[in-house]
Amino acid sequence: MSQKYLPGEPHQLPRHGNKLANYKAAHVLFEVKDGVATLTLNRPERKNPLSFESYAEMRDLFRALAYADDVHAVVVTGAGGNFCSGGDVHEIIGPLTKLDMPGLLTFTRMTGDLVKAMRACPQPIISAIDGICAGAGALLALASDMRYGTARSKTYFLFNKVGLAGCDMGACALLPRVIGQGRASELLYTGRGLPGEEAERWGFYNRVCTPETVLSEAQAMAQVLVSGPTFANGMTKKMLQQEWNMGVDEAIEAEAQAQAICMATNDFHRAYHAFVAKQTPVFEGD
Repeated sequence: MSQKYLPGEPHQLPRHGNKLANYKAAHVLFEVKDGVATLTLNRPERKNPLSFESYAEMRDLFRALAYADDVHAVVVTGAGGNFCSGGDVHEIIGPLTKLDMPGLLTFTRMTGDLVKAMRACPQPIISAIDGICAGAGALLALASDMRYGTARSKTYFLFNKVGLAGCDMGACALLPRVIGQGRASELLYTGRGLPGEEAERWGFYNRVCTPETVLSEAQAMAQVLVSGPTFANGMTKKMLQQEWNMGVDEAIEAEAQAQAICMATNDFHRAYHAFVAKQTPVFEGD
């Protein structure tokens, strides 16, 4: 065990120490390896559409990640050469045409809760995107912290193609934040596809990979994050989310408080002692 520079026994904290490595997913594939959780949408015969059940399971899973100490980064991907074709036409869209207003609002709030859970979970999320990334699938990608794509992939915010507004699951808040107001407006008003190379130029993708390597490259980046100061990474994610609604003065004060908290971690002390000893710090997330 490495030296503890600060007092305290975090294993005694309530709900600390939960493990997700043994979680048995019912509607997606989920695997934890070396601190990286890989969530795979697994209906490849239909380009991985979402169902009511998979929405709810992913919402609850991302909420549970806040208490999982064996997961320090998450990769989201799709099976069979596609990311996600959005809500299942037969299992979701059809039934929605028969619901009353309270039922429709219950559904739209549930889908939004998935995005809220992704943004609130402390682990960075990387989406590995190939093929079709459409509708709610595009929002899964958008809600991630980073996106790795392929040249052949195509992302569609296609809500207006089915007579709906582009303001779905936080799209009007998140998409301008990633690619800018004008570009976001074009995609949300037209529903046109965003090809992979254009997505990288616009800043939607962090990197364009080959279809054969997109998942492995996303997992490699996740592993880099796992080897870093994971408590501090979680703080960075929280501040990136919170500061969107702050003025500059409020943001600077919030960052002063956040950084002071990080300075009271063992990882900060490990980094200092490693620097003095001319060594590379080994972070443990506490």
